[in-house]
Amino acid sequence: MAKKVTKVGIKKEKGFLYFIDKDGDVSSAMMARGDKKGGKPKKVAKVGITKEAGFLYFIDKQGDISCAAMVKGGKKKKVAKKSAKKGKK
Repeated sequence: MAKKVTKVGIKKEKGFLYFIDKDGDVSSAMMARGDKKGGKPKKVAKVGITKEAGFLYFIDKQGDISCAAMVKGGKKKKVAKKSAKKGKK
């Protein structure tokens, strides 16, 4: 379940990727499509949040910053058995 951290109200443009940068601000960059390369990131809103370990931070549908706890579990992979077959003479 996601928890709203800060209300920002970002209006998202199509073709751009929005993310929380290392300074805790909202940045956007043009997405790479086909032969076109992506653009350099630019700051959209200066927020300055501090990220906690173990949480995923994202921009929700309302344009606000939300966070959710990261899942640490999952299924364990089975270890492949080594075949002990030896060649016959």
